[in-house]
Amino acid sequence: MELYRAAFEALKAAGAVYPCTCSRKDIQQSLQAPHTDDDEPIYPGTCRERSVLRFTDCSNPHSALRTPQSNWRFRVPDGEVVSFEDGGFGRQRFTAGKDFGDFVVWRQDGFPAYQLAVVVDDAAMQITEVVRGADLLKSTARQLLLYQALGWPAPAFYHCPLMTDEAGQRLAKRHDSLSLRALRGQGATPESLRENWPEF
Repeated sequence: MELYRAAFEALKAAGAVYPCTCSRKDIQQSLQAPHTDDDEPIYPGTCRERSVLRFTDCSNPHSALRTPQSNWRFRVPDGEVVSFEDGGFGRQRFTAGKDFGDFVVWRQDGFPAYQLAVVVDDAAMQITEVVRGADLLKSTARQLLLYQALGWPAPAFYHCPLMTDEAGQRLAKRHDSLSLRALRGQGATPESLRENWPEF
């Protein structure tokens, strides 16, 4: 927690984050069109320009940021292109403010959100190569902005194709997909899975 708080305080000191009172429901209601993909909806910036919000520092993990501000968001540089060479999918380009918006880095419960936590973890462990699923390609762009804001070197990234069902939907618990244990129980073998998903 000390490492997470230190990174958060550095972002706060640099003016890279701001408190946000919006709930998920608020954000969904403010969107022009229904949000359908697995990635988080683009934040409309409701709290971005508010200047008279009071906040507490997060030196105490038990009382940190338990205020009406609910979450703290990273202020993405609108229009900046974040590009990187991915080991699996080649050159990737995402535009901040268009492909993704201001994202949560510190939650109201006093803990870091995923994007900040994974950057701090990997930097602390001096990770040089990250291998993960293709559903996190856009998250990589967000995380590269955090590495840049914190002045840390970023690792290399390799994103793998996802296993999907007959309809092309990625296998996930939220979609009631079969687990590897269930597939194995039905007699599936590693070889048969690789026949269906040759990229593996």
